[in-house]
Amino acid sequence: MSARKITIEPVTRIEGHGRITIHLNEQGEVEETFFHVDEFRGLEKFTEGRPYLEMPQITQRICGICPVSHHLAAAKACDAVARVEPPRPANLLRELMHMGQIIQSHGMHFFHLAAPDLILGFDADPAERNVFGIVKANPELAIKAVNLRRYGQQIIERLGGGKRVHPNFAVPGGVNAPLSMQDRDAIASELDDMIEIGKIAIGIARGWLESNKALADTFASFPSNYMGLVDEKGGMQLYDGEIRIKDAKGEYLAQFEDVAYLSHIAEHVEPWSFLKHPYYRKQGFPQGFYRVGPLGRMNVIGEIGTPMANEEFRHFRTINGGRPVEGSLYYHYARMIEVLSSLERIGQLLDDPDIMSRDVRTYPTKLNIPGQGVGVIEAPRGTLIHDYSTDENGLLTRVNLIVATGHNNWAMHTASGAVAKAFVKGNELTEGMLNRVEAAIRCYDPCLSCSTHAIGKMPLEVSLIAADGTVLDRIAR
Repeated sequence: MSARKITIEPVTRIEGHGRITIHLNEQGEVEETFFHVDEFRGLEKFTEGRPYLEMPQITQRICGICPVSHHLAAAKACDAVARVEPPRPANLLRELMHMGQIIQSHGMHFFHLAAPDLILGFDADPAERNVFGIVKANPELAIKAVNLRRYGQQIIERLGGGKRVHPNFAVPGGVNAPLSMQDRDAIASELDDMIEIGKIAIGIARGWLESNKALADTFASFPSNYMGLVDEKGGMQLYDGEIRIKDAKGEYLAQFEDVAYLSHIAEHVEPWSFLKHPYYRKQGFPQGFYRVGPLGRMNVIGEIGTPMANEEFRHFRTINGGRPVEGSLYYHYARMIEVLSSLERIGQLLDDPDIMSRDVRTYPTKLNIPGQGVGVIEAPRGTLIHDYSTDENGLLTRVNLIVATGHNNWAMHTASGAVAKAFVKGNELTEGMLNRVEAAIRCYDPCLSCSTHAIGKMPLEVSLIAADGTVLDRIAR
């Protein structure tokens, strides 16, 4: 048998366009695997020369799934450029919208994209192994899943000028409108029901992992660093905080303010992907790669500031004896813990008297100030960094975005390779084997449209291949 290559294109049940190539040796065993991100957006470059005030609206057009995350990170960066601090009620309202984003995004991923593998099985017929299969297998659960996502989206809609996608809300110095009593009461009226759905989701994720512990502990399981935002006590923060990095043993590597991110994080380019590979600068690449998102956050924090989610977090910490949890499938459990925490946090925010204040914006004394502004937020998929530099007219001279999916790039590459070597047998290839490789990527819930903004000399290869597989010509630049 000659050496050959298997291509999974596109990777399904993720946002964006990616592919995986699996290279086999002559015995049909996996030699190496690559996760290729083929998209190129170039947003960092084409926003140069635009007024920085436009960025909260421009950047959320990167994606229809992650708009709120970019909207809020951009607003925080604009606050810094304008040298203005939003009043407390505005930050509470921004965080409330962010909780809606976490809930709708995590709910959609778990029930619609990940659950078909967990509930129906990795080897189920692809025609059934999808969201329609979930509806058929458990209609009541499907309705609960739709309602959970609807709830998160309606929070965004109520705050965002009637728009669930690409809202008009956050502005430099705060937000553009206070919360009405009608909207506050409407959000509060469904909260208890949504918390019950969150508990059901946790039960599904935790129950499946406990029933399949041997697989969960070995599936795309590898040591890495981890990164996420924390508060002054080391508690989980999704809207604001300092960036903390821990190593594979759970030891601190660094903790720093957002403006110092370039002193700790660097990016590496490989010739087989448009997506760059961030890493912890002091350790170099690839030794310094890290993971972000729900699993990354659970592995760097010390507590969660809401009681029910914190109790679940305490159980999560026992999975690997208090050490960082390494199995990629545990992302699903961590994701649902964050849904419960976000729902509880909504209750805390709605009970805060300042949430109804009409003091929702601090107006900058001067909008056009040359300088730099950095905004960091924990998007559903992980740490999101927006960094803007402007001239004396307030026009952007430099934009740098490091998106959650980018942080996880090397981890996804590593995960798909580990699963391919464990499950893919070239001499007896099955669809279920390849689905497991895709499932390794799905653990990270990548948003590839958000992630690809690199500029400079990037890989482009065009191959002309004959019917018998012979490569007739190849152009690379």
